[in-house]
Amino acid sequence: MSDDAADPLKLIALDADDLAIVSTHLQDAVLKVADIVWLPAEKRFALAARRFDWEGVPQGHRRRRLSALHFDRVLSVRSTKIDKAAPDQVLNLLAIGFAERDTPAGDVTLHFSDGAAIRLEVECIEAQMKDLGPVWEALATPGHPDGA
Repeated sequence: MSDDAADPLKLIALDADDLAIVSTHLQDAVLKVADIVWLPAEKRFALAARRFDWEGVPQGHRRRRLSALHFDRVLSVRSTKIDKAAPDQVLNLLAIGFAERDTPAGDVTLHFSDGAAIRLEVECIEAQMKDLGPVWEALATPGHPDGA
């Protein structure tokens, strides 16, 4: 990646390996509960997050980027330790995983700090992540002192 902050990332995930790549790029993204939407009639789950730009670290950059993530073919959404009545609750995304149940269907789980999670029951993995443009300097590089 060049030093140009205008290099947006756009990823598509159609299997667990692709989803692992999306998860890596979204590790340590922050978002608010208000940034999450579930559209059951469209079978779509979407969120906007401020992801840490890990690919810029080797060049000495410490940036965040506004990014969108959405999943299609979502049958249901359940959450743990997320207060939907608190739109300003801040969530720190740690990882996104997939547990296959009945090929190609399964559960996509978004794991957040403090044990919070969102589980999507999906017909199959069909996701897109896209940087939306704004880039700004981060105050610090996220750390994982416990090895997580």
